[in-house]
Amino acid sequence: MMRITQLALLLAVLPLAAQLKEIPTTQKDQQSLAISIYNENLALVKDSREVRLPKGELALAFQEVSAQIRPETALLRNLTHPEGFWVAEQNFDFDLLTPQKLLEKYVGEKVVIITMRQEEGGKTVEKREEATVLATNGGTVLQFADRIESSYVGRIVFPKVPENLRARPTLVISLNSPVAAAQKLELSYLTGGLAWRADYVANLATDERTLDLSGWVTLTNTSGAAYPNATLQLVAGDVNRVQERRGGYQIDGMAVVAMKAAAPQMKEEGLFEYHLYTLDRPTTIKADQTKQVALLSASGVPVRKEYLLRGENYYYQGSYGEIAAKLKVGVFVEFDNREANHMGMPLPKGTVRVYKRDSEGRAQFIGEDAIDHTPKNETVRLKLGDAFDITARRKQTDFKSLGAQGKYHYVTESAFEVELKNAKKEAVSISVLEPIYGDWEIIEESHPHTKEAAGAAKFKVTVPTEGSAKLTYRVRTKW
Repeated sequence: MMRITQLALLLAVLPLAAQLKEIPTTQKDQQSLAISIYNENLALVKDSREVRLPKGELALAFQEVSAQIRPETALLRNLTHPEGFWVAEQNFDFDLLTPQKLLEKYVGEKVVIITMRQEEGGKTVEKREEATVLATNGGTVLQFADRIESSYVGRIVFPKVPENLRARPTLVISLNSPVAAAQKLELSYLTGGLAWRADYVANLATDERTLDLSGWVTLTNTSGAAYPNATLQLVAGDVNRVQERRGGYQIDGMAVVAMKAAAPQMKEEGLFEYHLYTLDRPTTIKADQTKQVALLSASGVPVRKEYLLRGENYYYQGSYGEIAAKLKVGVFVEFDNREANHMGMPLPKGTVRVYKRDSEGRAQFIGEDAIDHTPKNETVRLKLGDAFDITARRKQTDFKSLGAQGKYHYVTESAFEVELKNAKKEAVSISVLEPIYGDWEIIEESHPHTKEAAGAAKFKVTVPTEGSAKLTYRVRTKW
């Protein structure tokens, strides 16, 4: 209660920010700048400046902050003279100076209109008239001493810039300075308008057994401010945030379209339940800019390729005859994120784009896929598309309803034939993954299966060069 009373007395006697002496600070006073950018359009900015302050109460105009600053998160600290330093009020002025805004602020106020006219003899003279701005809706209406005009020729002279109209986004802080001296101040705040994502470029070897991987961070700045010579850190992970109705931007950065030269990897470390990536050098992020910085590089990463035909669990619940005339066979590649494979860094979520060189040595795009945050020692699996030269046909060859058995209300048997064709000049191995509904067992099969999960069976079928193979099986389901 005592603290609340003291605060109330302080607010009662404190002059308004507009009545205090205003001390401006710009990026020219900046000593250091650090930015931590999160995945979801959020960043933490730490802006340290050296500002000469008088002793006593004043209004510090902290200019060139983000236009999307969250003012309620702003915290100003005095790093040189913290004793006796306190902050009483903060105001974020985001009404920026433009010719139209300036005119709107002068509705009901007097301005000077300057026009040029020619006198006899061809001499040009300047004419000044005082007028009151009546309105600016859809045009400007001016009241002169003897008339009202909505269309005028000339220029407008304003006596001054209104106090609440700023050339740049400004945080005005009412504070008490304990001494008259140059002081190091650090302003930290959360802001929208800064986002990052990871983009990866993979070059698949000719024999498709290894790949070279480069990771790049794409930064997008729509915050309305520039960040010169900033220490850059990126936080990867799903940080919980209170959902609020806020404005903002969701802008996709440019895609990496070709493998770039290897660069030093960003330093990575664990941070709570997330991962923190630090750039080894300062960087400048300009306003309204998308830029890329190197994240990682690895070469000779062993890779596995798989052809996969995936079924559906509804196949086993009735008689369907020929379910599909022609089915697509997906093409996947996967690799292990391990140190033994020249990797081992936790990978932020992003898009992996894969290229392979043709017979002339030209890199060709062969597919892309998105990955989630992938820890060290986990497997990265990418679907690159569907096979052109490998086709499949499936048909149901038998279906029986066996009625109720024991605790099961429905027992059925289904038989299937899957024909696989290969037009390639080499034999291929195709995985056939069958999601099966209920409690099941395979009672007949032409190729052995493995139980991948409680509701999935997987067959491996080798199809010869420019040939075909058939997979047949019968499954009994209970539910």
